[in-house]
Amino acid sequence: MLRNSLTGKQKSFLRSMGHKLEPVVMMGKEGVTPSVVQAAREAIKKRELIKVRVLQNCLEEPEDAITMLAERADVNLIQIIGRNGLLYKKNFENPKIELP
Repeated sequence: MLRNSLTGKQKSFLRSMGHKLEPVVMMGKEGVTPSVVQAAREAIKKRELIKVRVLQNCLEEPEDAITMLAERADVNLIQIIGRNGLLYKKNFENPKIELP
């Protein structure tokens, strides 16, 4: 599945950072489209850690949609709470977040 697995401590650190984030990628009725995957990849490349939201009109279950997005964008799924998901991928060229 994903190449680089994170430790519990690292996930916990990222979750605490994710609390104050606003969702930057929204999934609507169409679900996980190539444009949503591309938007997530671009946002993660810039920020490393992003929050995604599954809108009410999405036909897929939020957990399924967020998991699928993480797989297609090739990123780490940190957590899912309700309709929000937290995704992370280290940017090796320009790292922003120093993991413990």
